[in-house]
Amino acid sequence: MKILVTGGLGFIGSHTVVELIEDRHEVVIVDNLCNSKIEVLDKIEKITKVRPTFYKYNLTILEDVRKIFENHTFDGVIHFAGLKAVSESISMPIEYYENNLISTLNLLRCMREYSVKNIVFSSSACVYGIPKENPIDEEFPSNIATNPYGRTKCFIEDILRDCYIADNTLTITILRYFNPVGAHASGLLGEDPNGIPNNLMPFILRVAGGETDTLKIFGKDYDTEDGTCIRDFIHVVDLAKGHVKAIDKVKDAGVHVYNLGTGKGTSVLELVDTFNKVNGDIVNYEFADRRPGDVPVNFAKADKARLELEWVAELTIEDMCKDAWNFRKHKK
Repeated sequence: MKILVTGGLGFIGSHTVVELIEDRHEVVIVDNLCNSKIEVLDKIEKITKVRPTFYKYNLTILEDVRKIFENHTFDGVIHFAGLKAVSESISMPIEYYENNLISTLNLLRCMREYSVKNIVFSSSACVYGIPKENPIDEEFPSNIATNPYGRTKCFIEDILRDCYIADNTLTITILRYFNPVGAHASGLLGEDPNGIPNNLMPFILRVAGGETDTLKIFGKDYDTEDGTCIRDFIHVVDLAKGHVKAIDKVKDAGVHVYNLGTGKGTSVLELVDTFNKVNGDIVNYEFADRRPGDVPVNFAKADKARLELEWVAELTIEDMCKDAWNFRKHKK
């Protein structure tokens, strides 16, 4: 199949492009490079021996999106593109709503105009808000995000449902994933944000690489065993393979929702300690105040993906830490 991947040079998008190519799909990438790097295209080619067609466009400009659809006939779309930092979204809500919603509406408009019926949407576990219990399954209330970034995911999920009501020939797959970390085993692809990182692992890597003296762990008084937040950390390669499964397996029209996670909670402190154990004691840390919008405990029930997509997360926390540090070392 020929697949348009939006945000395809980003952390999750680039790994998914690799897995799509290795699964014999043809890929076209659109990315405005606001939080990614053009060099990633070369790295994708080095890994796969295939150079995907690339457009440096902003999806908020409808005519640019339309140009892509005029040039290609797509069998499906995987939509990653969007601003994605929780803390930044709290201070910049207008920018988040404007970018994430308009880009999605433009994409859906072009899909309708050019009769593209299949979309996989990159959603997030943050749509569940602060869950009353864990693990979280797909039937939990899911329109209760605690920050503007998460609310853009909620709104887009609702938009997709409304699109299906208007056109019941659409196949819409919503993947709610948890906390991706790790890197490609080659060391060529990994999480490398522009500017100040917003996720935990890039901060760990900056300390490990000597760019920063100390990692700050936000909050040590949560109601968890060690006082730090608990998350469902999932290897980005496992996550990427979940998107390929969604493209390959979901054929029926409708709105299909899946959690992608390991089904196991790991605390922030456990992740840091595991990183030090696997790679040598190279990360110093200190505790800081809680961040607004953070959820204390959040991990998945992923049985539905296992049964319907034949997908399961296979890589461990140790793999995530080893591969992430391998990527950082390749950057030197």
